[in-house]
Amino acid sequence: MTLVVQGLCTGYGRIPILNGVDFTVDEGEFVGILGHNGMGKTTLLKALMGYLPATGGRVHFAGDDITALEPHRRARLGLGYVPQGREIFPGLTVHDNLRMGCIERRDAGEDEIIANVLEEFPRLKPLLNRIGGALSGGEQQLLAVARCLCGGPRLVLLDEPTEGIQPSIIEEIVETLSRLRVANRRLTMILVEQNLDFIAQLSQRILVIQKGRITQEVRPDALRDANLIGEFVGIAT
Repeated sequence: MTLVVQGLCTGYGRIPILNGVDFTVDEGEFVGILGHNGMGKTTLLKALMGYLPATGGRVHFAGDDITALEPHRRARLGLGYVPQGREIFPGLTVHDNLRMGCIERRDAGEDEIIANVLEEFPRLKPLLNRIGGALSGGEQQLLAVARCLCGGPRLVLLDEPTEGIQPSIIEEIVETLSRLRVANRRLTMILVEQNLDFIAQLSQRILVIQKGRITQEVRPDALRDANLIGEFVGIAT
């Protein structure tokens, strides 16, 4: 198992959000997380990355107990995080944003890393000298994912990548991530998303989170089944 989460609890101050989350993710899996707003989806990703301390339970990554590790130590072990809202550096160029993603890499040169990542993100190639804040929302999302991949993560935590993005870019993100899954069978991803079609296209299985717990697992094709889709529309909003 790449990731094993056992009884994970956390929250904000005295307000509990996660109430004993249990799930596992195998190497190379793309797993979706679906749930109502406020059910703990983003909180779960922040807890996995170490931005929120666990108040209970354990998190193991690649055989190591990372429950108490700081975010930068988790990043060095191979966790990558693309937060909701993208959080690129708006005052830096696209190229410099990508360079920031290479900081912890020691296995290859910066130019080589960026060149390899850009092969998967051709839309960014002519934009390298453009300031990040001048990009469209979709271009910023592509940059955020590309910057994360510059760090060479083994597990990517991706939070609401389609929020506020035009449909053409959404399709481009689907195509890019699908190519990456085929090209790098060791790359693992946990995807939080409310776009049912997007999460169904990319996920091999989907976990439903309700009131801070994983309550069920559903098949991606269930999100395309006209007889079942009504059940999940409410869960995703």
